[in-house]
Amino acid sequence: MFVGSTQRVLGIDPGLTRCGYAVLDARGPSIDVISLGVLRTPAQDSLPARLARLHQDLSEVLDEFRPNSVAVEQVFFQVNVRTAMSVGQASGLALALAHAAGCTVVQYTPNQVKEAVTGWGGAGKEQVQRMVQARLGLSVAPKPADAADAAALALCHLAIGPVHQRLIAAGAPDIHGRARSRRKAG
Repeated sequence: MFVGSTQRVLGIDPGLTRCGYAVLDARGPSIDVISLGVLRTPAQDSLPARLARLHQDLSEVLDEFRPNSVAVEQVFFQVNVRTAMSVGQASGLALALAHAAGCTVVQYTPNQVKEAVTGWGGAGKEQVQRMVQARLGLSVAPKPADAADAAALALCHLAIGPVHQRLIAAGAPDIHGRARSRRKAG
């Protein structure tokens, strides 16, 4: 929730094996890293056991840090179907838990995150990590990449601003006020 005039954002880079998370507090232009890390589930465990473990861990993060907003990477495209399914399951869990906790929940595509953090939607992972490091004033780039991606999601949410956050949360087609072209049936 808001702590004084502080906005607390939880960024989540969903995954079943590694789920990155980052908690950032923003007061005006100042951004503080509160927590940054990765939640892991054992690959040898059954899918239900892994989902239950991730559910427990995400619940604990939400309970401990009480964010007012949660930014989750939108499952956009995966070549590996198995990976896409596990990321989708982890994402659905994160979305549902954040909503149940009373948070504003917003999904961002990887390109939206890259554009907001680096200024270019085609930026590579290393470029995103360096910009996260610079924008958060860290002495080294956050590792592993899942934690850096979660921090980038939280930074994206903070950079986009409240009006566009509400539009995205409501399912607006584009964050820049331009509707994407749609072909009409018929």
